[in-house]
Amino acid sequence: MNLPIYEIQSLKHSYENTTVLEIEHLTLQPASIVGLIGPNGSGKSTLLRLMGLVERPSRGNIIYNNRTVEPFSDDARFHITLLPQEPFLMKRSVFKNVSYGLKLRGNTNGVLNQVKEALALVGLPSEDFIHRPWYALSGGEAQRVALAARLVLKPQVLLLDEPTASIDAASAQLIKEASLRARQKWGTTLIVASHDWQWLYEVCDEILHLFKGKIIGTGRETIVFGPWNEVATGKWGKTLADTQVLQVPKPPNKEAAAVIDVLSVSEDGAKKTTDDIILRGTVARLTLERNTDQIFATIIVGTLPFTVGLTQQQMKERAMFPGKTVSIRYHPDQIKWL
Repeated sequence: MNLPIYEIQSLKHSYENTTVLEIEHLTLQPASIVGLIGPNGSGKSTLLRLMGLVERPSRGNIIYNNRTVEPFSDDARFHITLLPQEPFLMKRSVFKNVSYGLKLRGNTNGVLNQVKEALALVGLPSEDFIHRPWYALSGGEAQRVALAARLVLKPQVLLLDEPTASIDAASAQLIKEASLRARQKWGTTLIVASHDWQWLYEVCDEILHLFKGKIIGTGRETIVFGPWNEVATGKWGKTLADTQVLQVPKPPNKEAAAVIDVLSVSEDGAKKTTDDIILRGTVARLTLERNTDQIFATIIVGTLPFTVGLTQQQMKERAMFPGKTVSIRYHPDQIKWL
């Protein structure tokens, strides 16, 4: 296996004495596509800024290409680029915005052709856009210009923070395609924070699920928030919207968050033969994970989405399809508390 492009060691980051990110150890492989998922405030944007070397962690090390790097260090800043959720465009023409990074790097050969190529990657015809001022761009066009300004650098690492949020569907699709093309053309490592989980599971080699600043899994887990109540003597749980009871072991406190991994899915009406908990739900979505060829079924129980992985053979045996009523099974002892 290649040396990791990133290695994070004992990282902790705080703002005004409030810890927002804490990762003991993490390695990411070069030319991989890594997705970051989690609710707002989970630490995704903070992690991207730290990996983009625009902030210094409160504690710990970020190792890039086998070397410890500092914010804005020459060792890495010409190879890593970050596209924030609300990208900033200078009050200049599209050409000057896209070519700015090239000039900072001293790359002055064939600038015009490089800018045209970058604009083509994001679906903006150069003859229509190259001289257009920043104020004459729609939101989706501005986002694509900002991405072109990163792609023109042919970066080793492209960090994307909600790249398709709040823009039109056509622009979102072009941004997705252009980002993936960077990996194909230059071997760029893509690290993407997005609420578009389905897209991430279709394209990513690895998914990191962040919650309250910590990596808790791969995003297939369901997080259920309290309050929890004692539903029977010594038994705790929560009544769902469809009146089924989600049983859990005694929580550390009534407001704790439970992380639940579904063990399996079966035909509706499956008999209970162990201490596992069985709940009835409806298949909402089937997603193929590109990296494993495994199919993941999203099953709604009450209003909660649960996810379970299935092989192609299991899919055939269970005749899974959206809208089908099935039973899911989990074991209370495997629940983790946050």
